[in-house]
Amino acid sequence: MTTDAPPAPPEQNAPAYVYVLATKDLRGVRTYVGWTSDPARRLAEHNSGTKKGARSTRGALWTLVHLERCADRKAAMSREWYLKKDQTFRRKLRASFAGGGCDGAHNLLSAITQQ
Repeated sequence: MTTDAPPAPPEQNAPAYVYVLATKDLRGVRTYVGWTSDPARRLAEHNSGTKKGARSTRGALWTLVHLERCADRKAAMSREWYLKKDQTFRRKLRASFAGGGCDGAHNLLSAITQQ
C-alpha cells in the first residue's frame, strides 16, 4: 500500500543562500534580492518566465551577481531583508554588472552545484 505523503518541510537548520540577480533592459540595470535552499534551481525558475519566479523577474534574463551562504533559513531571511535595504551595496553591484565584472557568483554557484 502506498500513500502520497506531502513533501517534508525544509529543515530549519539546513544551509540557505541569499542571492542577488541583475538584468539589463531599457530602464537600465535592475537587481532582485532573494533567498533559497537551492540557488541553481531558483535562478532557473526566475529565468523560466513561469509563475515559479517572482512576478517582478518575469520576462527578463537574469544573471547571478552575488551569493552568500547562511547558516539556516532564518539567517538567510534576515540577510535578505538587510540587502534589500542596502542601496549602496546594490548600486555597486549594478555598476559592476554594467561593466561586466560579476563572475565570482557564477564560480560559487558552480561549486555549490557540484557538491
